Amino acid sequence: MSQHLVNEKALRYMEYLNRETDNRHHTLDEDEYQYALLRAGDPRAAQEHVRILFSGLPGKVSEDPVRNYKYLTVASATLASRAAMEVGLEAERAYNISDLYIQKMDRLQTIDELKKLNEDMFNFYVKEVAALDKRKAYSKPVALCLDFIYNNLYRQISVEELAEEAGLSPSYLSTLFKKEMGISITAYIMEKKMEAARNMLKYSDYSYSEISSILAFSSQSHFTRAFKKHNGDTPKAYREKNYRIKGE
Repeated sequence: MSQHLVNEKALRYMEYLNRETDNRHHTLDEDEYQYALLRAGDPRAAQEHVRILFSGLPGKVSEDPVRNYKYLTVASATLASRAAMEVGLEAERAYNISDLYIQKMDRLQTIDELKKLNEDMFNFYVKEVAALDKRKAYSKPVALCLDFIYNNLYRQISVEELAEEAGLSPSYLSTLFKKEMGISITAYIMEKKMEAARNMLKYSDYSYSEISSILAFSSQSHFTRAFKKHNGDTPKAYREKNYRIKGE
């Protein structure tokens, strides 16, 4: 039988030390409260998270104080992303937020910096959750479509392909999607492509033809017409108004 790296003797000794020093972990209710606030889109989530995380109650996972809080931050990012997904945040977006904050955390050197990062991370997730329609529970076929669209936005997506993914007929899926989302499948896909286009125009140096190609438009002129229809400006005009230089 293989030996575990942690054994019963080590666990008993830690329990003894915690009793002798009157040290305890936070309760399940204390831990859950911060994530309940996050799922509700309540700004108090960030304050509660920082209070709990830096109270000493989450436990000690490293002898080095900064490394200890880095490990706890990784665990918090994982739980925060899951809490946000539970109320409808797209899985890939939730994971990407977590990854970016962990990457930023890796470069930090002080506990004060880690406090600020944890507060900012929770505030970011709260903002994302608050933007969702939390009162609407999407059916499994529609939820599958939303994830598929998110993961395949940079190519052409057909209703037939989504219907196959969801296991429904194209006509039934279209009706269901429109009922739950308030817009048609094709309109939703275009909305998401426009969102991506605006971000690329604001934050990247991609040319208009490159953005058109990345988002799988048939031509640059098609992209330009679609962008102006949905945003009121041509891509060029939008970039001139909104472009942010990296490092600002």
